[in-house]
Amino acid sequence: MRYLFLIHVDEAEMKAQPMEAAVECMREAQAYEEELKEKGHLIASHGLEWASQATTLRVKSGRIVSTDGPFSETKEQLLGFFLIEAEDKDEAFALASRLPMLARGSTVELRAIADLVEEAI
Repeated sequence: MRYLFLIHVDEAEMKAQPMEAAVECMREAQAYEEELKEKGHLIASHGLEWASQATTLRVKSGRIVSTDGPFSETKEQLLGFFLIEAEDKDEAFALASRLPMLARGSTVELRAIADLVEEAI
């Protein structure tokens, strides 16, 4: 089964960290990404631009309206994701709990990938 690890951070706190801390976090994440890849779990992973650089689209009165910035006003913003393959939620939880970003104060949201075709039948 496929699972998505959504990594959320406080963008202001992250930007305020010394560059050395950011570089070390990236090294740890890349090492863990390589470990997931070697063990056959990793499907994809990507970091995202800062939420402040996002564009949000909505439909209002039948027209597409775009707004600069993230969709919601929250303390934490989506920083990146890992898409993995795991036997079940317990294994996915164990893998997510080892993400280096979690130990550095990030929040990780664990979500199973829904099979919409199968669910619709």
